Amino acid sequence: MADNVPPASDRYVVVARRYRPRGFSQLVGQDHVSRALANAIETGRIGHAYLFTGARGTGKTSTARIFAKALNAPEGPTISPDNSSDICQAIDAGEDIDVLEIDGASNRGIDEIRQLRAGVGVRPSRARFKIYIIDEVHMLTQQAFNALLKTLEEPPEHVKFIFCTTDPEKLPITVLSRCQRFDFAPVRVDAIAGRLREIVDAEGATAEDEALRLLARRAAGSMRDSQSLLEQVMSFSGGKLTVELVHSMLGTADDARMGELADALAARDCAAALNLIDEAILGGVDAGQLSEQLLGFFRDMMTAVVGCDAEMLRFTSASMHERLREQGGKVGLQTILGIVALLDQALVRIRHSVHGQILLEAALVQICSLPDLDAISSLAAALVDGAPPAAGTGAEKKKLSELAVRPGNIPTKPPAALASASPVGSPVGSPAKPIEPRSLESQPIDSPSLRTESSEAVPPRADLTSSIEWDGDGAKRIWQAALATLDDMTADFARQAETVEAVGANRLRLVFAENRDLAKRSCEKPERKSKLEEALKTVSARNVLIEFVLSSVRRVDPIAAKPSGAVNRRQRMRDAEQHPLVRQLIEMFGAEIVRVDDPHP
Repeated sequence: MADNVPPASDRYVVVARRYRPRGFSQLVGQDHVSRALANAIETGRIGHAYLFTGARGTGKTSTARIFAKALNAPEGPTISPDNSSDICQAIDAGEDIDVLEIDGASNRGIDEIRQLRAGVGVRPSRARFKIYIIDEVHMLTQQAFNALLKTLEEPPEHVKFIFCTTDPEKLPITVLSRCQRFDFAPVRVDAIAGRLREIVDAEGATAEDEALRLLARRAAGSMRDSQSLLEQVMSFSGGKLTVELVHSMLGTADDARMGELADALAARDCAAALNLIDEAILGGVDAGQLSEQLLGFFRDMMTAVVGCDAEMLRFTSASMHERLREQGGKVGLQTILGIVALLDQALVRIRHSVHGQILLEAALVQICSLPDLDAISSLAAALVDGAPPAAGTGAEKKKLSELAVRPGNIPTKPPAALASASPVGSPVGSPAKPIEPRSLESQPIDSPSLRTESSEAVPPRADLTSSIEWDGDGAKRIWQAALATLDDMTADFARQAETVEAVGANRLRLVFAENRDLAKRSCEKPERKSKLEEALKTVSARNVLIEFVLSSVRRVDPIAAKPSGAVNRRQRMRDAEQHPLVRQLIEMFGAEIVRVDDPHP
């Protein structure tokens, strides 16, 4: 570490500059870049133009200086230049006459580039190469880039260009194609924390490991930002860094408080969430910082829920992984995604407002008012697939699981809340007509549909169908009774069969018209076929195998008279209201059908 500190002087040098890397071995988190540049030097394959891209504070300019020292060192080119030489010390200080550092933001016009081109033809004064390091090169104007193109493509042998930028997308493709590009990745938390530990030890201070990791996480992959934060905290701490002191200095909340806040949001407890926010802000936590922490906290919760290990945590400590997974299981993945979206919107508004606390509180109330999005997702999937919704976590999911309609286990009476509810189309305050299911014995077994007035299928009793002869008419009657127990897409596809034939003692053949191939293939799917055979077993008390046949006859559907628009809309709304899954939504969320749209083609 001693060779990393420049000679002492009366002028104070900030930590980020004092501990700037001075050799390839000191670059942290950019091993792929240092290895590639070192190999180029050792093999003599040195290009004439390089482009270093990446986020701020990842080491682009420092690497450019190290590369310039490696090329111009008196004993070079070498990957281990002598930092005590005059040339290397001048390059480190940014004062070498043959290594020109240019700020692209303030020297972006065509006149500056013309001056650069005029100086390119002049040979270096004392070094091997004349090196131009242009920082924030994307700030150059289009005219400046055009003026630089020819020189950049065929520069003199003694000239090298090194461009640094945080936004390579703004560079013309003609410039990009003339450079060797190196992308600098964000530095990992562990690497930043290790470097901060070295600096703390060199400064003769003490620091808790978790305090350094907190600074490293807050830096978001920027080594320079982490060192600036460290210097700020060290000035405040008097040489002893603790987690509490770092939170106090940065205006952030600790993991325990974030966990309590997540518990309050998961429990939909608005009062508890707002009290925690108020306590945090009164304790010195900034509303904007707290919003960013919440967003990162639920991001880490999302990774824990989907099965990532603790190494994927970016905003919380690894010790929080198990708690995040448990909390995420209670909240639900879809609800976590909704919370992330709400917090992101709130954070954008907070950054442009002086009422950050109010906006954050409003966002938390919105989060507490969110429905169970995982339950809604299960219902939506069930509506599409025609299958019962999957059970999940949360109070609403538990209720959904209890109300789920399953083939062979469909209730003969509607839920009490729905039986006494007024129809959607009835006037407010009008008495509701109770829905009474018909008695099974009063309905013929061969009726087209065994349904109650509430459109709930009633499973026939096996003792009424087991006595039916297994012949042509008997098989059709048993088939109709089996279909009456199903109320999903499987039954809809199966009803499109033209004829039903009894084949052998325990086999049924369904014949579909030529233009009903889609229905036939849908029924042949293993899950639908097993559902049909299970329904037949329920109503006939025997194991029945089904085979599907496609005939050569095309079916021509009769053209029905088109009802009026108003009548058609009302009928579609009544039909939709009687669907079991829609009825569950109405009961769970107090919903009301306002319209029924045609499905998209």
